[in-house]
Amino acid sequence: MGYYLVDYENVKKDGLNAINKLTERDKVCIFYSQNAETMTFGLHRRLNESVAHISFQKVEVGTKNALDFQLVTYLGYIIALKEDKNYYIVTKDNGFNSVCQYWSKRNIDVSIVADLTGRNLKQEKDDLYNEVDKLLIDKDIVQKVTDIIVQYKTKQGINNALIKNFPSKDHKQASEIYKMIKPLLKDKKGK
Repeated sequence: MGYYLVDYENVKKDGLNAINKLTERDKVCIFYSQNAETMTFGLHRRLNESVAHISFQKVEVGTKNALDFQLVTYLGYIIALKEDKNYYIVTKDNGFNSVCQYWSKRNIDVSIVADLTGRNLKQEKDDLYNEVDKLLIDKDIVQKVTDIIVQYKTKQGINNALIKNFPSKDHKQASEIYKMIKPLLKDKKGK
């Protein structure tokens, strides 16, 4: 039983993994904006089939972190209503750590999770590390490549970081690494 506040701008459809595992006592509120207001037919079907109570909050954008502020405001509102005992912010944004610390000092359990499976950001990064490790031949660069994937939101950013971190005259090493890890980048923006 939990209340999940989903930062959809940040996690997209992957943040809703395991929606089918929630119970009728779970609540999911998906915060989205004009920057992220589309979903696949598959996700739409999974949301409709879920027994959890699902609601949507379209937020107004125009300022930096607008969605984050509105999500945190809503969190305070539902905590005041005593809606639940376990609250989860579904995001990959470490900026919410201070929110968790604030509520922890008041004996309210608020956790950051990467998706509805309950994986935290460290577990997600460990899973990514294992996937990168399977793809790369040179095991000495796995951690650096994993860190680059986590740090950048776009495929172009990842490519540029690889070129910067693995320089060569013709960018051959960076290009080869990018080709190997490309299947792991499907949730990143860009071509």
